[in-house]
Amino acid sequence: MNEEFASWLTPEGSDDQRCGFVAIVGRPNMGKSTLMNYMLGQKISITSKKPQTTRHQILGIKTEGDLQIVFVDTPGLHKEQDKALNRYMNKAASEALRGVDLVLFMVDRTAWTEEDDIVLGKVQHAPCPVILVVNKVDQLEDKNSLLPQIAHVSEKMKFADIIPISAKNGTNVVQLENLINQYMPQSAHHYPEDQITDKSSRFMVAEIVREKLMRNVGDEVPYGATVEIEEFINDGRLLTISALVLVEREGQKKIIIGEKGERMKTIGRDARKDIEALFETKVMLNLWVKVRRGWSDDERALKSLGYQHGE
Repeated sequence: MNEEFASWLTPEGSDDQRCGFVAIVGRPNMGKSTLMNYMLGQKISITSKKPQTTRHQILGIKTEGDLQIVFVDTPGLHKEQDKALNRYMNKAASEALRGVDLVLFMVDRTAWTEEDDIVLGKVQHAPCPVILVVNKVDQLEDKNSLLPQIAHVSEKMKFADIIPISAKNGTNVVQLENLINQYMPQSAHHYPEDQITDKSSRFMVAEIVREKLMRNVGDEVPYGATVEIEEFINDGRLLTISALVLVEREGQKKIIIGEKGERMKTIGRDARKDIEALFETKVMLNLWVKVRRGWSDDERALKSLGYQHGE
């Protein structure tokens, strides 16, 4: 083949470049978002101690020299529930297994649950290697207690590798990254070097507000709440944002606002700090709470709020 013609067919640099997609899956509250953020060296996915914090597939893109790794953070796979929002999250997590080069299956250091079996049933059919990642080992008083758990889980399927880590404090994460690197195929990069996620600025802001909401209110409210950005104006000196917090019941609205509006002020203050750090500019953030009954079980409402696959 003519060399000039061959170089036209091959993207520039692709002979030396490697790029691959890595899905991070597991049941809720396994530290998937915490792990992705740690490996990226910056916060892309929101986190909280409450399960089902992540509701969407979120790409985190790490480019170092000729290597680009595209991490796919996913909602926790859980037992199917009646609401459309739960079905959406499970579908988003399941679809992440398609077309990836590697799967990280995150499990707890000692416990195995019915929801882990649900995830296992999905990853067993993944058309790529699966690494078992045993998280939260920093919370073990006796490291020897980890061995029976690893032995038990490794009987369930043949994993490409098994590695214990702590996503929170970074124990063994460098070793995990070295493993991941070995599975990345030769390929041209899919994203520009300076791109860190596939999500829009408005999406990132909505997620930050929702994170602060989840961290500042009780267990009942977060699952019935979402955030919609109504105004996003950046004039170069000030970023002005108006965000609407949607809840399903009047009682949830009162909880979020708090006595004399104090909780709402705290949520807004905490969110504004993170948004200013993200965009490196001053931010004026206006928050309102509105009751929209049944939004989490209304397919049309979910789509209008950005809960749609392939967004």
